[in-house]
Amino acid sequence: MNAWGHHLLLDVRRCKPSLIRCPHNISIFSRRLVENIDMVAHGPPHIVRFGSGDKAGYTLVQLIETSNIAAHFCEETGDAYFDVFSCKHFHQKDVLNTVQEFFAPEYVEARYLLRGRRQHYPLPQLS
Repeated sequence: MNAWGHHLLLDVRRCKPSLIRCPHNISIFSRRLVENIDMVAHGPPHIVRFGSGDKAGYTLVQLIETSNIAAHFCEETGDAYFDVFSCKHFHQKDVLNTVQEFFAPEYVEARYLLRGRRQHYPLPQLS
C-alpha cells in the first residue's frame, strides 16, 4: 500500500472567535505547526482576509518543501477547515494538538487520505 502523499483534512467547529479573527495568531500557528510536524517552510505564510457573509474570514496558505498547509476560518460560524498535505509522513495527532492549542475548537472531524495509491479508475465521459 505505497502512497505518494499523506493528506489530513480537519473540519473544526466553534473555535474561540478572537483566535480565528487574529492574523497574528494564525501566523504563529502556521510556524508552530510546521515545526510540530517536522516540516520545512518554503517562505512565509500567506494570510489574507476576504469573503462576505458567512464566508468571510482569513485564509492561510503555507508552502512546505513537501507540499502545503491550507486553512480557511469562517468568522460568522467559528468554524475552520484545514488541509495538511505532504509526501513526507507526519503524525495526525501533532496537527490535532496544534489546532486545539491555537483555536480551541469544541468539535473536530478528521479524515485522513493516502494519496497516489496505485488504484486507477476510468474517468466518466463528460458531455
